[in-house]
Amino acid sequence: MVLVVPSGSYRTADFVDAAKTLRVDLVVASDGDAPMSDLGRSRSMMVDFARPEWSAARIARIKPAPDAVISADDRGVVIAAMASALLSISANPVAAASSTRDKAHMRVLLKRAGVEQPAFALAGSGEVAAVAGSIGYPCVVKPRGLSASRGVIRVDTPATAEATEARIREIVTCSFGDADEPLLVESFVSGPEVAVEGMLIGGVLHVLAVLDKPDPLDGPFFEETMFVTPSRHGAGLLEEITQLVQGATGALGLVSGPVHAEVRVGGTGPMLIEIAARSIGGLCGRSLSFGLLGESLELLILRSALHMPGSGLERATAASGVLMLPIPMEGRLESIDGIDEALAVEGITEFNQTIPNGKPVVPLPEGDRYLGFLFGEGLTPEAVERSLREAQSQIDVVISTG
Repeated sequence: MVLVVPSGSYRTADFVDAAKTLRVDLVVASDGDAPMSDLGRSRSMMVDFARPEWSAARIARIKPAPDAVISADDRGVVIAAMASALLSISANPVAAASSTRDKAHMRVLLKRAGVEQPAFALAGSGEVAAVAGSIGYPCVVKPRGLSASRGVIRVDTPATAEATEARIREIVTCSFGDADEPLLVESFVSGPEVAVEGMLIGGVLHVLAVLDKPDPLDGPFFEETMFVTPSRHGAGLLEEITQLVQGATGALGLVSGPVHAEVRVGGTGPMLIEIAARSIGGLCGRSLSFGLLGESLELLILRSALHMPGSGLERATAASGVLMLPIPMEGRLESIDGIDEALAVEGITEFNQTIPNGKPVVPLPEGDRYLGFLFGEGLTPEAVERSLREAQSQIDVVISTG
């Protein structure tokens, strides 16, 4: 099978390990060289995310022909869908995959299907202040094609709208996008947020986990810091959330593979904030395990794509969570101290530093990475959250700004 993944992805090594476990011949299709430690014995090939048709055609010429083509993140979902179509592999239609890469088009499709979501409108160059005024403050302004909360900023007043637009357009430019492209302006939905991790099989959504985000995400930026599962919301609300996400996948035409959705639980009920045709980002998937054998999320994704039997889709642990260590300021990372003390906290299972010491670091909304990921397990989500917070209190991030 073929894994489409950017060269800087956190996910490559975990998918390679899953393929090794299943004894699957994996080809890693990327836009640059992945570290040899990530690739293992897997083959690699070059693709160009700016040329999806060309990249898909290259994948389709692999011999022997792949049995499945999957993407590890948003940037590769269109290439994977196109290659699957060329190979006559059952997968998400190209139009459905493409709709998840354009947030404005996605909003239109969801509106047509009656899916609950924020009010929205597009703003051309210099129009954010006027459009925000029509939507109403506070509102959220975001690029159409970036992910991981990059470039997403809350605007509370007309006085800050113009500066916010300029900042977002600079972020788009730095991401090799069109600085004059219309930006998406959405009404801000207050209330707690959850993430829904699911698997589509024949168009039917199978919820793998609903993850609470205990830290408020009220802006001005929307950096996620903690996921804990199972969710502590009631069964009735969780069913509403499931139906909302199922309706969204149907509205976009998604039928196969992993989905990751962000849902706000507002005063009028759940509203869909985002949905993507891939699994949870970063190393957060390591907080989840499934079935009687405690299989990884990546194993689950590969099994589903190859129609291989497994030990089940139910979570294998009573409760689990992950803390994403945010970048507090721009500069150069000198060290992350207190890791041994954090790992000594009851319930903490692992820490992975993802930016080496000595490297430059940039926080959101310009940045798109975390310093590391801290994992915990316990008998209840409350216990997991306590462990993660206690462990975080032991960590000291040292960043030089000179």
